[in-house]
Amino acid sequence: MNPQHVLVTGGSGFIAGHCILHLLEQGHVVRATIRSLAKEATARGVLRDAGMVHADRLSFVAADLLGDDGWAQAMAGMDIVLHVASPVKPGRVADEDAVIVPAREGTLRVLRATRDAGVRRVVLTSAFHAVGWGHPHDGHVFTEADWTILDGSGVDAYAKSKTLAERAAWDFIAAESGGLELTTMLPVAVMGPVMGKDVSGSNHIVQRMLDGAMPVVPNLFIPVVDVRDVASAHVMAMTNPAAAGERFLLSNGPALSLKEIGAIIRSALGDAAKRVPTRALPDFVVRIAARFNAEMRPFVADLGYAKKTSNDKARRVLGWTPRDPREAIVAAAASLVGRG
Repeated sequence: MNPQHVLVTGGSGFIAGHCILHLLEQGHVVRATIRSLAKEATARGVLRDAGMVHADRLSFVAADLLGDDGWAQAMAGMDIVLHVASPVKPGRVADEDAVIVPAREGTLRVLRATRDAGVRRVVLTSAFHAVGWGHPHDGHVFTEADWTILDGSGVDAYAKSKTLAERAAWDFIAAESGGLELTTMLPVAVMGPVMGKDVSGSNHIVQRMLDGAMPVVPNLFIPVVDVRDVASAHVMAMTNPAAAGERFLLSNGPALSLKEIGAIIRSALGDAAKRVPTRALPDFVVRIAARFNAEMRPFVADLGYAKKTSNDKARRVLGWTPRDPREAIVAAAASLVGRG
């Protein structure tokens, strides 16, 4: 494959960082956006510590999802855009618009700048939150054909933000793309090696188990995918002609209960995992607690429900072969313990 010039938005983020590492390993030229160039040295240091190669092929530019400044410069000379940046705030938030508006408007801002610069394709990081929330609890196997039901039970602001942002992206492509191609990626709970001091996304679950902040676990099930496989899928989708105009659900294997996730961590880490919980919280206790604790209310809808997912399309079209989700859990835990 000829080297591509690729812009990665949100360059200091968890998924974006792994995308940058993978792109550089594949020989591409990468430009990454960060909100301020004052953070460039830190971002480079984090990537270097994570094993970055070909660092001379990486540059940074300042651009913020909330403003127009910098986006034209960021897009200049690019072949592909990986739009990864988005607010990640699952659970209850005081103001839903604080999550929804930046996600939707930021996505449209990036798409307009991408189109205006003549870039041929954008790969957008959406999420399983745009697919599998608000549905009846039955044996349905979720695929890319599904969309979250916004007024359904258990739909939080983050799920709304990912759904509305992706819907807006597809509407933009249908109405005013100017030939721009769109591909969207829909990862389930993303875990894997932590980079730097920040702990992002579903790695928070592993962190809370390790540090004792989660002494007991509710009866919840989480489908897990490794961040390194999410990154590889983005890179595969960049240039695959068959990926244009498509959504890809990135999952691997059945959803794991929080109790199972704890057992995986304890088995791999031994004494370092001595604070990982072994006891499950009865469902009725969670329901009672949720009446008084708003933080717990989003969990009630999915108690005891293991969502089923299919990654057949990503395997078939992209040639994607993800690793066992247990590797993601262990890698996340080991990286958290390893940094002290």
